[in-house]
Amino acid sequence: MADYQGKKVVIVGLGITGLSCVDFFIRQGVTPKVIDTRKQPGGLDKLPADVEYHTGGFHQTWLNDADLIVSSPGIALSTPELAEAANLGVEIVGDIELFCREAKAPIVAITGSNGKSTVTTLVGEMASADGIRVGVGGNIGVPALTLLTKPHDLYVLELSSFQLETTYSLKAAAATVLNISEDHMNRYPLGLEQYREAKLHIYKNAKVCVYNEDDALTLPLAGKDARCVSFGVGKGDYQLDNTNRVLKVHDEKLLSTAQMYLSGQHNYMNALAALALADAVGISRQAATEVLKTYHGLAHRFQLVYSHQGVRWINDSKATNVGSTEAALKGLEVDGTLHLLLGGDGKSADFTALLPYISGNNVRLYCFGQDGQALANLRPDVSLLTVTMEEAMRALAPKVKSSDMVLLSPACASLDQFRSFEQRGDEFARLARELG
Repeated sequence: MADYQGKKVVIVGLGITGLSCVDFFIRQGVTPKVIDTRKQPGGLDKLPADVEYHTGGFHQTWLNDADLIVSSPGIALSTPELAEAANLGVEIVGDIELFCREAKAPIVAITGSNGKSTVTTLVGEMASADGIRVGVGGNIGVPALTLLTKPHDLYVLELSSFQLETTYSLKAAAATVLNISEDHMNRYPLGLEQYREAKLHIYKNAKVCVYNEDDALTLPLAGKDARCVSFGVGKGDYQLDNTNRVLKVHDEKLLSTAQMYLSGQHNYMNALAALALADAVGISRQAATEVLKTYHGLAHRFQLVYSHQGVRWINDSKATNVGSTEAALKGLEVDGTLHLLLGGDGKSADFTALLPYISGNNVRLYCFGQDGQALANLRPDVSLLTVTMEEAMRALAPKVKSSDMVLLSPACASLDQFRSFEQRGDEFARLARELG
């Protein structure tokens, strides 16, 4: 446990994570200061009265005079104000680093461009089913520091590349990088390799490293070693046998995919990764298998929200990057026409990776939002460009027939037109019921 007594602590960024940091330091007997660049950040009304705060920009004097800055993962370390403080020798960490210094129970750490929320939830459900007191959080649900307020036997954390950039003390019992594809390229000006290095930081000091046999970028930088366990399609320690549609562990059949609610190759990969992590930390195989038979999946992740007259309306609004949309389309079987909704803020991504999945004759594209034009340019012959998702859905509704699928898998962030991907998904579901 670290000692913060007498330290001048500044928290940058409020919201629920910032508030969890404030609460953490107050429990340590330290009253931090808070900075948020927004004028009216969420959580301002919940700050204790004795906590000084500054909103609407940075407060450089506070930053430079601090002993410790706890920065929101949404603010890059290269931000000039943070860089100035760092050059003066101020330590800058994130909330996950604070958590790792305090946590007594083993940690399962999960990252990747796509699927991490599903895998994190699965491992948490598996541990719970086995009677383990498990705390699930990080980049999903509960802020990590809040988990410290109750006793746990195991922690399962979803971690973003942003969070990993300011985490130095993680020693995971088991860690995984599920996949690597272009995302947040506006944050990583040096490209995919810079983003990958941030993700692979999760393996440092991990006991077990679970990597994807189908994605060489998920291997530790030093290559395969004794800590490594793999999952993949037709290969790996944990594998999907596509011919017989079964999940195997070390070549032994464990579960038929027909016994699972989750569907799609990407979800079978998520299941295998979760199994590997569960095995690594001693969760019983029986508990893990039962969860795979009963788990229905997360909202906004390839979620069937409406089915009427043979038409399926699928909400995959969580597909906020190209790799996630690729995962949804890979191996997708549609008897009729696929009506695919694409659009939003592409975060400087290259959309051409989608071309192999949208080249068929039974695909129609409906593109909207900030990068709608760039997406429509992939296949102008089958694309309709609109300003909003609602306009796109009203245009496609009269065209759908039995055996068709309407899929929102936008390959983009939502913030150009929505508060969040959840709001975008909820709006899709509402319109599906109205138009379908």
